[in-house]
Amino acid sequence: MDKQYVGYLGPRAAGSFQPLSASSEAIVVLLHGGGFVGGTIGDVSPAARALAERLRLTVVTPEYTLATEAPFPAAAEDAYAALRWAADHSRVVVAGIEAGGNLAAAAAMMARDRGAPNVLAQILVSPMLDPSLTSTSMRCRPEAMRHGARACGAWYRAYLPAASDRLHPYAAPASSARLAGLAPALILTGADDPLRDEAEGYAAKLIAAGVSTQVSRLARIESAGNTWAQEVLDAIAAFLAPRVSQKTRT
Repeated sequence: MDKQYVGYLGPRAAGSFQPLSASSEAIVVLLHGGGFVGGTIGDVSPAARALAERLRLTVVTPEYTLATEAPFPAAAEDAYAALRWAADHSRVVVAGIEAGGNLAAAAAMMARDRGAPNVLAQILVSPMLDPSLTSTSMRCRPEAMRHGARACGAWYRAYLPAASDRLHPYAAPASSARLAGLAPALILTGADDPLRDEAEGYAAKLIAAGVSTQVSRLARIESAGNTWAQEVLDAIAAFLAPRVSQKTRT
């Protein structure tokens, strides 16, 4: 694969992690975190490498437009463009952590709404999904926490400067009233994560809409070295195994 794709504002770089051997022709598009205003593909590289080796799948990590360069919908459109680019080479899974989880959910919606590509699954790890920041876990966690209300509020103000965008489903997936027909979802949260309740609430909405969805609350998401905890890798592997071995979405 070329290590760049054409995004919303022009070419964007992408990292690529390939295992020593592959058991299935599928690509995982993994979107980094950073609260829409920061983060790089380097931040998620350890997790991508671990995921590639564990799943024996290619994992690509696309850059996307940060809100400091252009606000919504630039990053969401980049995520969708990266998904289309990866789908030119293989079947695709979209995944993301934190702000990247928001973009992964948006890209899955865009793929459904625009008729392509066919997404095998979406994996949302501690995703930011609700700009209202009104969930119990968000309100009850200390402001100093990495994903506390103060930090998330500043990030959303940068990404969604127009108040009307805060209700757009591609910007605020948790507010969407039309979820049927989305790719099967795995949603992972951390026990002490301020983002926990909005992620679990989104999972409940997906289930109610008839979307095949698994949700797990884990003891922790990340381990040393910016990689994911073993239980995260275990959950993703168990979820994807039956899906990447089939030619059509289940």
